[in-house]
Amino acid sequence: AALAGLTPEERRVLQMWGPQVTAARLLEATRGVRFQLGQADRFREGLIRSGSWETHIAESFANLGLPPELAALPHVESSFNPAAYSKVGAAGLWQFMRETGRRYMRVDDEVVDERLDPFRSTEAAAQLLAYNYRVLGTWPLALTAYNHGAAGMRRAAEQVGTTDFVTINRTYTSRTFGFASRNFYPSFLAALTIDQNPEKYFGAIERAPELRFHEIEMPAYARIDAIERALGVPRDSLRDLNPALRAPVWSGSRLVPRGYRLRLAAAANGWTAEKLASALGPGELYAGQIRARSHKVRRDESLAGIAKKYGLSTRALAQLNGLSTDAALRRGRVLRLPEQRPALLAGASASAAVPAAPVAEPAAAAVPAAAAPVAAAGAAAPTARNASTSPGRAAAQPPAVYIVRGGDTLDTIARRFGLRTSELMRINRIRDANYVYEGQKLRVSADAPATASAARTPAAEPGVEPEEPAVAEPVPPAPIEPARPAVADAPVVVQGPAVGPTQGGLTATDAFADLAVARDDTIQVISEETLGQYADWLKIGASRLRALNKLKPGQPVLLGRKLKLDFSRVSRADFELQRREYHARQQAAYFESRRIIGTEIYIVRRGDSMWAITQRYDGLPAWLLQQYNPDIDLREMRAGTQIVVPRVQDAP
Repeated sequence: AALAGLTPEERRVLQMWGPQVTAARLLEATRGVRFQLGQADRFREGLIRSGSWETHIAESFANLGLPPELAALPHVESSFNPAAYSKVGAAGLWQFMRETGRRYMRVDDEVVDERLDPFRSTEAAAQLLAYNYRVLGTWPLALTAYNHGAAGMRRAAEQVGTTDFVTINRTYTSRTFGFASRNFYPSFLAALTIDQNPEKYFGAIERAPELRFHEIEMPAYARIDAIERALGVPRDSLRDLNPALRAPVWSGSRLVPRGYRLRLAAAANGWTAEKLASALGPGELYAGQIRARSHKVRRDESLAGIAKKYGLSTRALAQLNGLSTDAALRRGRVLRLPEQRPALLAGASASAAVPAAPVAEPAAAAVPAAAAPVAAAGAAAPTARNASTSPGRAAAQPPAVYIVRGGDTLDTIARRFGLRTSELMRINRIRDANYVYEGQKLRVSADAPATASAARTPAAEPGVEPEEPAVAEPVPPAPIEPARPAVADAPVVVQGPAVGPTQGGLTATDAFADLAVARDDTIQVISEETLGQYADWLKIGASRLRALNKLKPGQPVLLGRKLKLDFSRVSRADFELQRREYHARQQAAYFESRRIIGTEIYIVRRGDSMWAITQRYDGLPAWLLQQYNPDIDLREMRAGTQIVVPRVQDAP
C-alpha cells in the first residue's frame, strides 16, 4: 500500500532505504538535501576562464611541491573569476580574507589589493596550502583547513583522535564546523572530477589562451596618467592587466607605488624599470605616497583653532568635512585634513610648489594649493610621524621616550618609530623580546636619557585623559570608503563558489592559532599572553587564576601549558572575543609591512633558545615561529631538532 501511486523511480529510491524506514526519517532526510541552480553554466564559464592562468598555477604549485590536482580549487572558491567577492569579504580567484591575504601579499584599501591579481594570489594560495599541509599532514585536512583554518582542523583531529577525514567529517561537532566546512573537501573532489574530464559533462570545451605579459618593477611612485603617457599604452589595457591597483590609483588620488610589478602586454618586453624612469623624468617620480591625514578633536577644540594649527582656513577645513564654519565639535570626532603630498624623487626645482599635472584632490576637498604643497627636491618623504606638520613650521621631532600601552609589543613599537626590534632592545638593554609591560618607559632614540622606571602617566589610568598626550603618536589615516576593484569597470561581483557554500568569515587569528576555550574551560598558552591579561579579560584577580592552576607566586606561565579559567564573571564567548581581538591587532600590525615569501629549515644547535632563533631571523615573532611549528615545544628544544622558519621580507 505504501508504494501505491509512486513512479518506478520513486519506488527504486524508497527501496534503497530498506524495509524499516519511517516517514519521519524520510522527512528528516529531505532537510539534508541542498542544491543550487545555474551551477552548470557557471562551472562551464570557469573552465573556459581557467585557461588564462592554469600554466602559472601549475608552476607555482610545482615550485612548492604541491599536488597538481589542487589547481581545481578555484572552481569551488570563485569559478575562476578574479573579481569575485563573497558576502563576508573574501576576494579574488582564491577567495582570501583580508587578514589572511596580508600574510603573503599586499592588501590595502587605497592603493593595491593583490587578492584581485590572479598571479600574485596564486602564489599566496600555494604558500597557504603548503602551510596547511605542513601542520596537518594530510591533504583532505589541509584542504578543509582552507575553509575552516589549520588551527580548527588540528582541534578537530585532537578531539576525534584521528586524522582520518571521513571519521572527522562524520563525528566531529563544533559550532564553527558547519555545512560549509564539512562539505568543502567533497565539493573539491566533485570539482576535480569535472575539471579532469569536462567533455563528459559539457561536450567540447575550448579554454581561454594563456595570458602572457611583461612585468617591470616601478622605480618610484608615479601617477597613472604619467605612466600611461610615457608608455603610450591605453588606460584600459593597463587596467585589465593590473587588477590589483585600486580605484584611487586610477582616479589619480593615489600613486602607483614603488616596487609594484607593473604588468604590460607581452609585446612591451623592451621596457625596463630604468627606461620607464627615464621616460617619466625627475618631475614625475615621487619619493613617497600621497597620504591621508586626520585630526582627532580634543576637549574644547574649535574648528577655527584646528584650522590655524594646520595652516588652513576655517572655511576650507569645514568644506572638507561637510561642516558649517561655526559647527560645534564633539570630542573624539575625527576630522579629515588635506592629503600630504610627497616630495619629488630628484632633480626638481626647490621652488616647484605644484607639479605640472597635479594629483587630483578628492571632489569634496576644495582646499587651496598652498595647504598641501609638494616638498622641495631632496626633502624626506612624509611619514606618519610628520604628516601633521603644518606648512611653514619645522617638523616636530619624534619623542625620545615612549610609554608602553596595552596591546603594544616591542615589534610594533619599533616600527612605529622606524627602528628594528633588535635596535630597540639594544637601546633599552632588553634581552627577552616578549618582555614588555604597560606603563614601561622605552627609549626610542639612541641619544635619549635612560629611563627604566615603569612609572604611569595620567593617560594610563582609566577615565583620565590629559589635555595633550604625553608622547606624540602617528596621526591615524582618515576613514575612507571601500573602493571597488578595478577590473574593466565591472561592478563588484558578490558571488558564492561554483560548488558548495560560501566561505565563512574566518579571520587570520582563527586560521593559524587555536584561540577557542576547550570544553573543560582550559586554554593553551600562546606567545605574547600573560596571566595578567587573562585575569583582565575574565574580570578576576590574577591570584584566583594562580590558585585555580596551583601556581606559586612569581611562577611563570610557560608556552604550551594548559590553563584552567574561571568564567564566573564573563562568558566564554566574551573571553574568546577579547583574546581574538588582541591577537588580531598584534598580527595585523606585524603584517602591515611584511610578507611571508617562503620557509626554510633551521637545525637547532646546542645552547640555542627560542629567543636566540627569533633574533637570528631579525626579530621574528615567537607567535609566528610557533604557528609554523605547532608540535614543537620551543621552550624545550633539543640539539638536532628541525625548526620550520618562515622567511619574512619587508614589503615595498
